Amino acid sequence: MLLHGIEMTFVIYIGSWLLAMTLALLFLGLRFSPLRFGDPVVAAYVSYHRNVPTLVQLMLWYFGIFTLMPQGWITWLAGHNAEAIFAIIGLGLCQAAYFSEDLRSGLRSVNPGQMEAAKALGHSYISAMRFVIMPQGVRNALPPLINHSVSLFKNSSLALVIGASELTHAVKEIENLSFRTFEIYLVGTVLYLFFSLLIMTGGAYLSMRADPARSARA
Repeated sequence: MLLHGIEMTFVIYIGSWLLAMTLALLFLGLRFSPLRFGDPVVAAYVSYHRNVPTLVQLMLWYFGIFTLMPQGWITWLAGHNAEAIFAIIGLGLCQAAYFSEDLRSGLRSVNPGQMEAAKALGHSYISAMRFVIMPQGVRNALPPLINHSVSLFKNSSLALVIGASELTHAVKEIENLSFRTFEIYLVGTVLYLFFSLLIMTGGAYLSMRADPARSARA
């Protein structure tokens, strides 16, 4: 049960992370595009997801939106682990708001003169963004991105409330069967701590690799 719970936790975590990062890059493009409606639309999206609890958003998706779908969709989703699917959707949509703000802050921290220098060297706007601005912006955004990635992993435990059979759900089921409350919750705590530290260590390695100065000092 624990192994299945760990597997499902990472399915939810990786799926929601990929969804969140994809949407964050899309929102970033909208905010820096010449479209006038891009910035206010993304700002409204970010405001909603940062001010509504993640738990409430998960419950809205599973107990609300899921029940309003056509019966054919409901039947198909029910047969394909709907709880995990809606956990990925809910967590991914929520985390996209944080990732987009992290990337936006990283890009805004790049000196505007970098764009002018890139154009002076013959780069187009897209080429300058791809080869000059974005690498620096993403490098600047790595620390908050890593912190929010760890938070997303921990928030995967909220999928328990909609019935997803992730790690916390497995711990709870084992406790109900064995009545060994302290032992099994201690195991769950240690597992979450281990995997969170593992993600942080991987993030620290990426940060060091992305920063030539830190890599040289190391």
